[in-house]
Amino acid sequence: MFVTPAFAQTAGAAPGGAAAFAQFLPIVLIFVIFYFLLIRPQQKKMKDHRAMVEALRRGDQVVTAGGIVAKVSKVQDDGMVEVEIADGVKVKVVKHTITQVLNKTEPAAS
Repeated sequence: MFVTPAFAQTAGAAPGGAAAFAQFLPIVLIFVIFYFLLIRPQQKKMKDHRAMVEALRRGDQVVTAGGIVAKVSKVQDDGMVEVEIADGVKVKVVKHTITQVLNKTEPAAS
């Protein structure tokens, strides 16, 4: 019945192109920050780990994800590495579970 002045006013004009971009700018900035602080460093870490695993050689002393320090005795092509954890005790581990190479062996002189 009674119409108040607040309801009688017309809606404001639609935001222009620059104003719409200003609304999405914080979201774009958040994605840029996530990329440089989270995504990019993680990709670099994965690339370094992949290179380390591919460079494994017989005789390298490594640490597995379980914390076992072992010496590589055989590198296989199927993604497995045979490591010696004690004298005469050899086990197979997945290449990508090797977290660190402690001592690298030098390549044989040819």
